[in-house]
Amino acid sequence: MDSSSLALISPRKLRSDVYSYSYQDDSSTPLVINVLASLIERSMARNQRIVKNCRCALSKDSRTGVFDCHETPDMTIQSYLERIFRYTRAGPSIYVVAYVYIDRFCQSNPGFRISPGNVHNFLITTIMVASKYVEDMNYRNSYFARVGGLTAEELNKLELEFLFLIGFKLHVNVSVFESYCCHLEREVSIGGGYHIERTLRCAIEIKAKQRSEERGYNNQIARVML
Repeated sequence: MDSSSLALISPRKLRSDVYSYSYQDDSSTPLVINVLASLIERSMARNQRIVKNCRCALSKDSRTGVFDCHETPDMTIQSYLERIFRYTRAGPSIYVVAYVYIDRFCQSNPGFRISPGNVHNFLITTIMVASKYVEDMNYRNSYFARVGGLTAEELNKLELEFLFLIGFKLHVNVSVFESYCCHLEREVSIGGGYHIERTLRCAIEIKAKQRSEERGYNNQIARVML
């Protein structure tokens, strides 16, 4: 999806779609997927221009080469992300966290550039790791592998390499999450943007409340035992 297509999306429709987002089986694809696909496509186009203008601009890193596909899937980034959503029901927050991880990975590995040859393996790995961070319950790696067109062994290896290459820096606090939301919102259009579902904030607040209640319960038990 290009920038002209994004401009056709109504900010009001986007807000309504995201705030009333439902995880039912018939729910529509989160609109954040459109924005993320557009960002990645533009990044790939920029990388290809760099390669064309300067052959030495992209140094090949043998470690990040693990994401290169043996056979590049005949699917656009948009279609691939929609496929991942259709079979995993990964909500909007997962794609935002995946975007955070993509940015961190590229900063930690300056020799790595997203390209048509590695984008599919890189995305399924990043989204699976983000899903494990955001959600308490997830599909097995073998299921994500089938969705992404890989074997379980291949995805297990990609996940392990990804974690080491990103330095296991997976924590995303609320302020970081919202800053990336704002960046994605600005991508929609100059006149408005839209609000990506803040489910991560809710999850963090709920977990903090649960921990507080558990501490209080444990203190009560300790007093009773004394």
